[in-house]
This record gives sequence, C-alpha cells and structure tokens, in this order.
Amino acid sequence: QVQLVESGGGLVQPGGSLRLSCAASGSIFRVNDMGWYRQAPGKQRELVAGITRGGSTKYADSVKGRFTISRDNAKNAVYLQMNSLKPEDTAVYYCKADIKAYSTGWYDPFWGQGTQVTVSS
Repeated sequence: QVQLVESGGGLVQPGGSLRLSCAASGSIFRVNDMGWYRQAPGKQRELVAGITRGGSTKYADSVKGRFTISRDNAKNAVYLQMNSLKPEDTAVYYCKADIKAYSTGWYDPFWGQGTQVTVSS
C-alpha cells in the first residue's frame, strides 16, 4: 500500500514563511514527477509547483519568486518552501506524486490528505 503523508501547514501572518513536507511510503519501486496543488474554498484545485525526478521545476505565476519546490529522491520526499506569504495563498495544500509500486508495471497518481495553510493577521 502506497501513501503520501504531508506536514507543515498552519497559521502564519502575511509576509511570513512556512515549509511543507510530503513523504511517500509503502511498496515503492520508483517515484517520478512530484508536485504541490492547492484548493481554496469555492475554487478549483490548481497546480502550485511541480518537479521532475531530475529536478526540473515549474511554478504557477502567482507564486514565482516566493515559493521553492525541492525533493529528496532517496527519501521519496518533496518540499515546498513558501516565503512572503499572502492572504490569497490561504488554501488546503495537497502533494501529488506519480508512483510505480512493486505490484504494478506502470505509474499511478497518488495524493496526500491535504494540509491547511492560513495566511492572516
């Protein structure tokens, strides 16, 4: 059984920082692309940042220059450093990973349970 577990959300004041972590565990053969998504109340889930296994990254325009995604392939983990946070960054943040388990011959998408980030004074 493969699962993603997130941590690091919370309440922060505008201009503050948070670091989200997500680790995959279980019978994993290989982890390919990983990413962070967010969903604010009444809005669709959107991509925040993505990173390939080789380290290539992409960001939503709204977070460029403020957020940094990174990963540790040895730990099957992905991180999101969020700086200069704004109230509009408030959302539930989800990590996603394309994972090939030992029991399958292909990559499946897996999602974390979500972690709340609230930016408010």
